[in-house]
Amino acid sequence: MTDTLLPASAPTDAPPERRGGVLAVGLVLGGALSVQFGSALAALLFPRTGVAGAVTLRLTISAVLLLIVCRPRLRGHDRSAWLAAGAFGLALAGMNSLFYQAIERIPLGPTVTLEVLGPLALSVFTARRLASWCWAGLALAGVALLGQGGFDRLNPAGVAFAFGAGAMWAAYIVLSARVGDRFPGADGLALALTLAALVTLPLGIVDGGAALLDPQVLALGTALAVLASGLPYTLELLALRRMPTATFAVLMSLGPAIATLAGWLVLRQALTLLECAAIVLVIAASIGAVRVRAAVAEPPARR
Repeated sequence: MTDTLLPASAPTDAPPERRGGVLAVGLVLGGALSVQFGSALAALLFPRTGVAGAVTLRLTISAVLLLIVCRPRLRGHDRSAWLAAGAFGLALAGMNSLFYQAIERIPLGPTVTLEVLGPLALSVFTARRLASWCWAGLALAGVALLGQGGFDRLNPAGVAFAFGAGAMWAAYIVLSARVGDRFPGADGLALALTLAALVTLPLGIVDGGAALLDPQVLALGTALAVLASGLPYTLELLALRRMPTATFAVLMSLGPAIATLAGWLVLRQALTLLECAAIVLVIAASIGAVRVRAAVAEPPARR
């Protein structure tokens, strides 16, 4: 089955491990491209639905699609499982709402650069190594460089929303592991997404109004849900079956660069060389912190 997913130009005599590795990298990058270009699509929806309306469209349609696919069981779960799913749903609602509020105010590339500091901080604190703090210092240097152009130019509220989205992303990572331990398959994610959709629905209706029922808006919302949730989740799941989680995390650290590309191509958001250098520093810090975290988690070799 793996061979059927390879491009036609791939050499048929390549070792299976190499072919699988190339495919896995392609799946991760494809998922990252889908997420960031989905975010750019969301920004195009803002004038018609408002920010809260776009959040509601994405979460509601994603939840409906996942409920249809997973059909999660509602019985057989204890109180701790439901509390974990509820907290996970609130983290999803907060992460998406804050992120979309940020990209309405500042370019997509800097938004994702600031947001990724949340998972980076989580990686640093859990690794508890001097090298991790060095990488954190590099990330802070990147943020300082990003501010050299003036955070006022980036809009202070947008910067604050991006930092908030990063904090919620860190919570999302912790809670997703807990939900995964308590629910089979993607059942926990489906239930959490449903709660997130319900939480954001009232404000989304107030913000978007009748525009949310417009056929063209619904079509764009469906595309947003697929690009930002359904497709990347599927691609990442397939990739994780073919590569170590540390390698996967390193590739995911390229998110700010891909977001910058999406912002430039779709939203015509040009960045200065200083801002691009800041993004590169944060990406390098994320990759370094992930590698340290992976080395800490790796069991010692037998002598």
